[in-house]
Amino acid sequence: MGRDLLLRIWRGDTSGGSLVEYTVPVEDGEVVLDAVLRLQATQATDLAVRWNCKAGKCGSCSAEIEGRPKLMCMARLSTLPSDSITITPLRTFPVIRDLVTDVGFNYARARQVPSFTPPPHLRPGEYRMRQEEVERAQEFRKCIECWLCQDVCHVIRDHEDNKPAFAGPRFFIRHAELDMHPLDTLDRRRMLREQHGLGLCNITKCCTEVCPAGIKITDNAIIPMKERVVDHRYDPLGRLIRSWRRRPGRRAGED
Repeated sequence: MGRDLLLRIWRGDTSGGSLVEYTVPVEDGEVVLDAVLRLQATQATDLAVRWNCKAGKCGSCSAEIEGRPKLMCMARLSTLPSDSITITPLRTFPVIRDLVTDVGFNYARARQVPSFTPPPHLRPGEYRMRQEEVERAQEFRKCIECWLCQDVCHVIRDHEDNKPAFAGPRFFIRHAELDMHPLDTLDRRRMLREQHGLGLCNITKCCTEVCPAGIKITDNAIIPMKERVVDHRYDPLGRLIRSWRRRPGRRAGED
């Protein structure tokens, strides 16, 4: 059964903008993206909106719906107010136009994460690992890079000056995925502490709450990584052992 829905959509660009109201016909079972694309096709043909798969797999149609970061293609109209819906662009990133934001910050951060570093004595085809080791990090590979976790993280969202020193939850799970790989030889703990700002995260779990892939970002990635970083930095026994291993005159490989 069809009905008319009032959409309040933010229209503007880098110089500013405001909410504009439109009345759009919608049908039962539709999602927010259906309504937005119908509006674009019939009334606001110049509306800028980013989307691709309409199946919750590409992460392109991220926006803030009723003040909460969501994928427009996964937000069912039946779960939202029936009289009107407000849609705004991701607040954490600069607006390009209308609902499209510049998420280049995230791609710049992605380039700063070192890639998988296998043991130098193994060649491609010689890698061996158990199935449980594959499954351990599989959760983190479900990330579709919708940037909702980056958008909702208040360390980035509310403090622009944190951006140069804080990678954000999406890249903490990337580090965790590589750190859990049994063949990755790179020690990422110092990098996470000194360059990517892991210590700035105060584990409010807001990133986990908005993840459309259901990744337990805080519990399964950030907290374990924090524990590894703290153990490496402050554990007195570990510091003593590392100091002993670096002592003058000790031969490499000597225990």
